[in-house]
Amino acid sequence: MKSEIRDFEMRVANSDEDVRAAQRLRYKVFVEEMGAAGEGVNDTDRLETDDFDSISDHLILIDKRRRAGDLDHVVGAYRLLGTDAAQANNGFYSESEYDITLLKECGRPIVELGRSCVHPDYRSSTVMYQLWNGLADYVLDRGLEILFGVASFHGNDLDKFDQPLSYLHYNHLAPNDIRVRVLEDHYNTMQRLLPEEVDSRKAMKSIPILLKGYLRLGAFIGDGAFIDRSFNTIDVCVIIDTSRMSARHRGYYVRNWSKH
Repeated sequence: MKSEIRDFEMRVANSDEDVRAAQRLRYKVFVEEMGAAGEGVNDTDRLETDDFDSISDHLILIDKRRRAGDLDHVVGAYRLLGTDAAQANNGFYSESEYDITLLKECGRPIVELGRSCVHPDYRSSTVMYQLWNGLADYVLDRGLEILFGVASFHGNDLDKFDQPLSYLHYNHLAPNDIRVRVLEDHYNTMQRLLPEEVDSRKAMKSIPILLKGYLRLGAFIGDGAFIDRSFNTIDVCVIIDTSRMSARHRGYYVRNWSKH
């Protein structure tokens, strides 16, 4: 779907209606498209929810041509959880999959990106541009330095993703000081092929669009893959350290990085 930038609005959700519309989008993407299940899936109202929703900011991309009353207006969303809210409640969502001690103890402002999704009709460069700009504004306005969260491959079969997982391990593994690791009982190596067996072009074709976008911003990947059976995904941990971003990475999608 081709949409002009003027038809979109990017902002933090400011009403229950906005949050429910983001949860409706998550239901469409995670449940209907990817086959997720679990306690937070509300099939009656077509919502995907969890306990972190109430303590997080929801950064939403709105198509102003769609009806808010039908919870149909949110076409892209991020859930953003900062340190203060996480510490005052049950920690970060990622801690159910990864040991993120290195990030929590790094002494720098961090934020967790969660439940990132885009409506299937809006997965275009125009929409991604809007999402990155909105995220950049949020991060820069709050002085945040490290962004992290899980990105997902659809399915639970590790063998199906030998190429992209190995490619990520050899080319984007995080530096030691921010290299989070899958919890030991759930650890699956991403080093599934020898370096010479990795076909980078084939690997990139299997990488989801949001994860490709993170990589183009200079993102790193944590150590190990996590199989999330309730969401029917294989997760990798993405870490974006803004201090390590090159000018080329900053300018790739987000013009605002260089304005602050």
